[in-house]
Amino acid sequence: MIGWFQRKRLVSRGLACDKQRRRTGHVEWRTFLESSRLVRAAICFAYAFLTLYLGTLFAAHFSPPIFLLIGIFLLSSILLLNLDLIEIWRSNSRLLLLFGSIVVNLLISKAFLSGSIAYQHVSLDEIVFWIPTAFAPLLITVLLGTRAGLYTVVVASLMDSLLIGSGTISAFPRLIIGLIVGFTAVFFSRNVRRRGDLIRAGAAIGLAGLLCVVAFGLISQSLPAILLQQAVLSIGVGVVTAIVVNSILPIAESVFNLSTDLSWIELADLNHPLLRQLTLEAPGTYHHSLVVANLAEAAAVSIGANGTLCRVMAYFHDVGKLSKPEYFSENTGAGENPHDGLSPTMSSLIIISHVKEGIDLAVKNRLKKPIIDAIREHHGTSKIYYFYRRALQMAADAKTGSEIMNLREGDVPEVPEENFHYPGPTPQSKETGLLMLADSIEGASRSLEKPTPQRIEDLVKELVAARIADHQLDDSSLSLKELRTASDAFIFTLKTMLHSRISYPKHEPPPSSGSFQSAKRVPGEYEDPRPSAPLGR
Repeated sequence: MIGWFQRKRLVSRGLACDKQRRRTGHVEWRTFLESSRLVRAAICFAYAFLTLYLGTLFAAHFSPPIFLLIGIFLLSSILLLNLDLIEIWRSNSRLLLLFGSIVVNLLISKAFLSGSIAYQHVSLDEIVFWIPTAFAPLLITVLLGTRAGLYTVVVASLMDSLLIGSGTISAFPRLIIGLIVGFTAVFFSRNVRRRGDLIRAGAAIGLAGLLCVVAFGLISQSLPAILLQQAVLSIGVGVVTAIVVNSILPIAESVFNLSTDLSWIELADLNHPLLRQLTLEAPGTYHHSLVVANLAEAAAVSIGANGTLCRVMAYFHDVGKLSKPEYFSENTGAGENPHDGLSPTMSSLIIISHVKEGIDLAVKNRLKKPIIDAIREHHGTSKIYYFYRRALQMAADAKTGSEIMNLREGDVPEVPEENFHYPGPTPQSKETGLLMLADSIEGASRSLEKPTPQRIEDLVKELVAARIADHQLDDSSLSLKELRTASDAFIFTLKTMLHSRISYPKHEPPPSSGSFQSAKRVPGEYEDPRPSAPLGR
């Protein structure tokens, strides 16, 4: 508050600007909640307490040995999480989502069991096939990935069988059904890219439940009418579970600050207001972003990274150029270059500012954090070499002039190299590292006069090696093997984009009779069989 009043006083005196750049912000209490060990311990304690409480809520007989077994299993599952899913263990929000989904899954099972027992015409042997068990595995797989989904299947199934099996129905069928249905949910939701994929995953879950109904029905020699009823209900439960997960996904993404392929595909829509503005005000930058998107996505797919995320990052990585599009080469024609009247330091400042302007626009349009990170990191701490060399040349010329005019050496200022570096940081993920490479490769490929396959290959290898030597990829987690694979993908994609085209001869009147030998024809070129409609771009 004191800082706000001080700023207002400076603005009133004309010593400060009233406008402020938007920032992503660094909120201390959010950082504390996300990484605090105290908060993590509280989440684990609440998870264990709620799980044991659900076991006693509807249990007909309280069995201390069973709850002792449940407590031991809870402790071992938490230790396993610390060993195998360390990225979730260190993130309190994701840990809360994981444990919360398991508790909700158990709560749904208990509530369903309680309601079914109250219905007099339903036997306990029939209930076992109706209880939903795929909610937590389906939700966690879509939000946190396959490994977290498999962890959820094992933990939720064992907890469900132990708690529900205490004094009500047999634990063995619950365990088998929970594992089969859960593994099916993980398998069919591991690559969800459309909302309809979740419905298909729900249908697969229902089919897995149906098979369990048939298998256990044949073992227990159930009546065909009962088997049919259980099979229909199993399919219905699977589809309804997928619909419920589909409806709460956007809420879970917003609350826990997560992103899925579904949200990335929605952001990949080229009708986004920022991208539409880019097409009108900076068409060259827009085309550049599309080419970078193709390069980055192809490289990401080749090494198993998130290609959809790379595409979306590439679409928005240069939106900051909307503030001054005419100062970037892809948007200038053959006319006057606006940098000709500026000093190299001022030109460098304008070029660097597109990163800060891009972050400002991204925050204003509420783009997701990975996109903001891509805008901030896609140049890393690299040097704007062209203007730096130009500044060095001007300084050398000034020193030569000062010697001629017998001026002091200190009258010519030195060129500070830090003024020509991007502020960074360097790429912190594989996707932003690939985006940096794709951005530099696309820009350099425009300078190839004759883009032969060998020149394209040499260009890509040279640029990748330069980024490695400049330590721009040190924090990106990209291995040398992955960089080699990504380079091959860049080379292949560039070759298909910059392939040479056949040069067709101009339309000329057909030669007269007897003059065929005098007609000119370029060796090795094809002629259009329809001269009135020449082929080409």
